[in-house]
Amino acid sequence: MEPDGTEAELARLVRAHERWRARGVFNLLPSENALSPTARAYLDSDLAGRYTLPIETKIGTEIADNSYGGTRYTDAIEKLGNEAAARLFHGRFATTRPLSGHLAAMSALVPLLPRGSRILAIAPDQGGYDGYAPGFLPALFGWDVRPLPAGGPGFTVDAEAAEAEIRREKPNAVVLGQSLFLFPYPLHAIAEAAHAVDALVFYDASHVLGLVAGGAFQDPLRDGADVLYGSTHKSFPGPQGGLLVTDREDLFRQIDPALVWRVFDNAHWNRIAALSQTLLELERFGAEYARLVVENAQALGRALEGEGLPIECSAQGYTASHQLFLDRAAIERRLNVGVPTLGRRWERSRLITDLIGRLGTAEVTRLGLVPSDMPRLANLLVRAGPRKERIGSEVLAWRREFRGLRFV
Repeated sequence: MEPDGTEAELARLVRAHERWRARGVFNLLPSENALSPTARAYLDSDLAGRYTLPIETKIGTEIADNSYGGTRYTDAIEKLGNEAAARLFHGRFATTRPLSGHLAAMSALVPLLPRGSRILAIAPDQGGYDGYAPGFLPALFGWDVRPLPAGGPGFTVDAEAAEAEIRREKPNAVVLGQSLFLFPYPLHAIAEAAHAVDALVFYDASHVLGLVAGGAFQDPLRDGADVLYGSTHKSFPGPQGGLLVTDREDLFRQIDPALVWRVFDNAHWNRIAALSQTLLELERFGAEYARLVVENAQALGRALEGEGLPIECSAQGYTASHQLFLDRAAIERRLNVGVPTLGRRWERSRLITDLIGRLGTAEVTRLGLVPSDMPRLANLLVRAGPRKERIGSEVLAWRREFRGLRFV
């Protein structure tokens, strides 16, 4: 049968999106990245419609080791990816099954924290992830969440303040997770204080996972965290999804059996294949990629301030991650414009950002931009934003110079 008009419209929209976002803009969203051609191909493989469910259960008089037949390659792919994740993040146990960073958090926290557990987490108004706020995951699972102070420049956590709060609250867990994430945590001090009161330390690396993989941020499991988890599509250049790693067998033996039929069922093995590919890629080029992402972010911060656009944390070098924060108050005061308006102007000129004041350099680094390109990028941002110039054709011409990915 011929496609009807609705199917044709869907095809048109998908093609238009591909032209626009994959080839027609510079993406500065800190929450997105570009997959390698090989990883994208695995998403489109036959694995997309397949299941596997290893079990050890008696069916009649016989033992079944999997609910499904035909899984020999699926199971081997998952094993390969789990082993790569464990190597890359310096743990002994890993799972690539979580379908997102949020579900990776659930996968780690729910089996280990019974209802009534007390949690310290960074509040959203201090850069923390909203999912750990009282009305979200804690409300769903009956946890008592209290704020871990992060009031330093760029929402940094002060070691002495954190230690004092941990001693005072005596939580069951400290959950370190930020959406506005510029600088590493004082993790040794936090872990020492937490373990002294028998609290677990969970490190949500969603934004910085690619930098952790490349050794350019911090090494959570070696620095004292009990469980590392996060999204796999931000600074980590993989498919949308999540992963979880720990060096503690006792914790993993509680986490792993609690995943299937509780957090999810089918874990999408085309995604796991694409994630496994990205893990293997980062074993090859992760150090160079992560270093360059951070250097680009710092260079872009300097260049934007040089162009008159205020950026947070200039005295601290702007950032140690892939993120920059626009100084929203200074922008409104000096330039008489709000950050959401700037974001809409940038999009009009093919420069994609979020509307809350964050810029990210992970995807443009993957395209091939280097620190010497940041003054040109900053100039485009200032001309398209505060100066309200329509420069989409100029941006597109430059974007077309980058036809592939630097790191594959």
